[in-house]
Amino acid sequence: VPMGVLSCMKYLMFIFNVLVFAGGTCLVGVGVWVAVDPAGFQDIVAAKPVLSVGAYLLLAVGIALSLLGFLGCCGALRRSRPLLL
Repeated sequence: VPMGVLSCMKYLMFIFNVLVFAGGTCLVGVGVWVAVDPAGFQDIVAAKPVLSVGAYLLLAVGIALSLLGFLGCCGALRRSRPLLL
């Protein structure tokens, strides 16, 4: 395999993992916002009490995605297969 292809794959993996990290961080932000200030979402949350639990679900999924994206970025830059897996 030519070295240029491996370098391209390395940077594509890095960019993909940065996008996963950014998405996870956005989910954490929305989850914190809903958990701390439910008045902003009062119409939705008051109508369905199950959605108040959704804030904590957003936090958990966002933290997991952020961690996954961060480890993926480190793995792509270091070419570490265990970190990518």
